[in-house]
Amino acid sequence: MERARSFPSRRRLLKGAALAALPYALLPEARATAQPAAVDYPGAEWTAATSSNYTASDRPNTYDLDYVIIHVTQATYADTLSIFRNPAKKVSAHYVVRSADGHVAQCVREHNVAWHAGNWDYNTRSIGIEHEGWVDKPAYFTNALYEESAKLTAAICDQYGIPKDRAHILGHYQVPGSDHTDPGPNWDWTRYIRLVNFA
Repeated sequence: MERARSFPSRRRLLKGAALAALPYALLPEARATAQPAAVDYPGAEWTAATSSNYTASDRPNTYDLDYVIIHVTQATYADTLSIFRNPAKKVSAHYVVRSADGHVAQCVREHNVAWHAGNWDYNTRSIGIEHEGWVDKPAYFTNALYEESAKLTAAICDQYGIPKDRAHILGHYQVPGSDHTDPGPNWDWTRYIRLVNFA
């Protein structure tokens, strides 16, 4: 004799499914943690530096922002990003601009203090922008690099009320105590400041 099968009611099935789903509904969405941090400059790609290479802050509340400091990487774009991710290097910048196409990567949020100037006071009061290339290889200073960097610098100056002049847009070599020469004699400051002012 065959035994009658017992099937759960529809209501019981729905109640069980709802209870099974409940723990997952209470958890934050997984994709929310996978999203990159917001960038400060629209169009920049977020490529985070390790938190060992900058100081968390709340600028401009903790420090006034007075300068944009222009650097040249003395390395490739990819190598520079790798250096910023290496906690042993103790260096970072807010942005890196690629030579070939002017692509911008943001590595440190603007409210944090990047370690780029070699002078704590200037680090606290500036945004650092690295440019792919070498000071003695002017071919790296492409039209795209100048134009996209100038747009970035103009946006930073507009955001924080920084004057768009050579007293506030500095080369790394101008930072007191610096032993660096970048961006070097091949960087066209006249052209750059003009582009910043027309961006």
